[in-house]
Amino acid sequence: MIVRLTILLLSLVSVLDAQEPVEIDVLLKNGTILDGTGSPRFVGNVGLAGDKIVGIGEFEFSGVPFTVDCSGLVIAPGFIDLHNHSDWNIVTPEMRSNLNFLTQGCTTVVTGNCGAGPVDADAYYKKIEANGAGTNIVHLLPQGNLRGEVIGQDDRKANTAERRKMERLAKQAMEDGVWGMSTGLIYVPSVYADTDELVSIAEVVGKEGGIYVSHMRGEGTTLLASVAELIEIGERAKLPVHVSHFKASGKDAWGLIRQAVDMIDEARKKGQVVTADQYPYIASSTSLEATLIPTWARAGGHDKLMQRINSPDEGTRIREAIERSLELKDEGRRVQFARFEKRPEWVGQNLYEVAQSEGKTPLEIALYVTENRGASIVNFSMDEEDVRYAMQRDWVATASDGRAAIPGSDKPHPRFYGTFPRKIGHYCLQEEVLPLEQAIRSASGLPADILGMKDRGYLKLGQSADVVVFDPEKLIDNATFQDPHRYSQGVKYLFVNGTITISDGHPTGALAGRALRKPRP
Repeated sequence: MIVRLTILLLSLVSVLDAQEPVEIDVLLKNGTILDGTGSPRFVGNVGLAGDKIVGIGEFEFSGVPFTVDCSGLVIAPGFIDLHNHSDWNIVTPEMRSNLNFLTQGCTTVVTGNCGAGPVDADAYYKKIEANGAGTNIVHLLPQGNLRGEVIGQDDRKANTAERRKMERLAKQAMEDGVWGMSTGLIYVPSVYADTDELVSIAEVVGKEGGIYVSHMRGEGTTLLASVAELIEIGERAKLPVHVSHFKASGKDAWGLIRQAVDMIDEARKKGQVVTADQYPYIASSTSLEATLIPTWARAGGHDKLMQRINSPDEGTRIREAIERSLELKDEGRRVQFARFEKRPEWVGQNLYEVAQSEGKTPLEIALYVTENRGASIVNFSMDEEDVRYAMQRDWVATASDGRAAIPGSDKPHPRFYGTFPRKIGHYCLQEEVLPLEQAIRSASGLPADILGMKDRGYLKLGQSADVVVFDPEKLIDNATFQDPHRYSQGVKYLFVNGTITISDGHPTGALAGRALRKPRP
């Protein structure tokens, strides 16, 4: 009897303790809560104290918090952009606010993608810690720049000493807090690493708890072989693997995305961790050279490339390769100039239009651009149905492949400004391609899980207070291919580490983002 009374009293004390008011700084009241798990939405409150989430649903609170009536609004975890290229911009005074991502609802961006970015992660993180940023920054070790530091731009295998050095640098990067390693296997010099070399570095990354993220060797007709290599690297190196900007690029590859999905599903059924991310557009964006010129011709950098173009034998091969590529791109009609310093008036026009206006062939324009240090382009290469099919997979996260930007005379891909509202506002809420719960998860809980991040991505007690509040009736992207420097609309409030960075739709100017170093295993 005494034992039963003791248990009853302890239970009563626990209940009373649980009902004690929570002291909060911010109260988000009466919103539709989507917690990032994919579970059904519900109406309730969210309480923030300092940089943590301390209340969800119905709870008693104390203090005089800053209160936002979220009736009719959605409260969700801050969005995590798994594929971002803000490495160099985020440490500049002009762009460290990362406003074009804050207005999308992003609170964290992942840099070091496609094998490019700072290799010295500690120095990079320290710059962010010293000056602040609008969003949190997660960094990956860029294998291309790593190889460039050790081997240079040469098209050859790494020798034993070089491979060991890259492995040591990879271990150091993991100790400095990177979350994994990325590759850009269509870019020089990343492309010159064979599978064995990639596995040897990935093994180091895996032992330190990291992931392998890849812009694969081919996203066109070689897509399936590229997925097979990714899966092989994951099996051999024993670490999670992830496909960057998952797509089937080029008319001759349309439809292959379904077979690629089947391959990944089969690997997942066998217990392997394989995931992907995607931007919700039918166009990609990169350099003109990477789009038209074969990788063997780009070995050694610009000067070596020009030597090959101007040589009789190699020059003929390069021109023939460019012409074949242009043919697949409707003679350049699918290739739009985004930035070209030599001829800025070409920006916004496609390569075919420029050739017509200049009285040249598309090949001649491509060679002229190459001679003048290249251009950034937008390549309309994907099928709309493929895009919709991929985004419905529950292992495909949303990611921009963009970077911190401010309005200017260039015409970058609109994904810089619109990725997340386009996925949620256009494809989910307007087109009903996927449920809202899944769309939110693909932008929050799923990318956190992919990274192995434990303290963000969900609306859970004790998680970091990265929270977005948006109007589902108004959330939409405004950026277009001809007018890309247009901020998205619909994000009403945004909190980064508990600090309000967007208030009633207006940026506050706060630089509340942090350098997020991966915890040591």
